[in-house]
Order: sequence, then structure tokens, then C-alpha cells
Amino acid sequence: MDGFLITLIAVFLAETGDRTQLLSAALAKRFSDNKTVFIALIAATFINSLFAAAAGSVVDGWISEDALRLFTSLAYIFAGAGMLLWQRPIDLLERWKTTPLLTSFFGILILQFGDKSQFLIAANAANSEQWGLVLLGGIIGVVAASGLAIILKERLAKLLPMQAIRMTAGAALLLIGLYLALIALRLI
Repeated sequence: MDGFLITLIAVFLAETGDRTQLLSAALAKRFSDNKTVFIALIAATFINSLFAAAAGSVVDGWISEDALRLFTSLAYIFAGAGMLLWQRPIDLLERWKTTPLLTSFFGILILQFGDKSQFLIAANAANSEQWGLVLLGGIIGVVAASGLAIILKERLAKLLPMQAIRMTAGAALLLIGLYLALIALRLI
């Protein structure tokens, strides 16, 4: 159960103010169809999270515990640093001529692939004997953060100080990663 909760919190923090959240809100506003974008979000997140969790569970058997700890610390360090550094603008997919469902699904799927949440899910799955719970925590973390944006759209930025939340979450993930790195390198 630890892997579930740790992953849910880490991924929710990593997705707050992130490109997946922003794209989800933009697509829901563009198509005026929260349900379709939400379904696409769940499907794309499931596929990307399943890939990450399965890869993490496989990696667990291939590398030593020390290397695994270092991999986990790096996943958290890069997630935190990525949140603190500049954020690339997102393509709102306005030139895509596909249906709202396909545009939302493939847009989110492509955007999430190789993102920081995938690495957090993979790292946590590699450290857990129950990678299915890590998978579930990752999916819920992404869907909760981006689902909130789908529902609230641009009101989300008015209700919450997104930049401050993003900076605080990034600093927290970075500090967790540095702490895990010190443990992995046996410095503490």
C-alpha cells in the first residue's frame, strides 16, 4: 500500500501545473466536452502508466538495490528540477483534424510519454513488490490533477496560485530526490 500512496502523491505533485494538466484543460475548453477529454485522459494515462510500471518491475530484477535506490533518487531529482525550471509551451493541437476523442487521446498519450510522471511510476514500481498498486496510484495521481483542470479549465488558475504550487511541489520532489540520493550513496 505504501507504493500506491507514495506514487499517487508524487505523481499528483508532478502533474500540478504541468503540460498534461494544461493540455487537458485546453482540449476540454476547445471541444466543450469534458466527458470525451476525460475518457481520453484515462485511456492515455493507463497506457503510459502501465508501460512505466511494467518497465519498473522488470528493471527491479536486473539491477542491484544500490543502483535501484540511485535510479529512484534521480527520478525524483529530475521531476523536481523539471518543475522548477522553465516549461516548454504546449501545442494545443489546433491543426489536428481528427475527432475530439482521437485528438485528446493521442495528444495526451504523446505528451505524457517520457514525462517525469512515467519515471516516478517506473522508479516506484521497481521498489515495490506490488507494482499493480503503484500503477493504480500513478493513474489516479495523473487523472486527479488533470481531471481537476478539465472540470475547472481556466478557473483553476484563478482559484489556486498554480505557479506557487508548482514551485513548492518541485522543491519538495527535488529535496526528496536529494535525500534519497544521499541514502543511495550511503552518505547518511
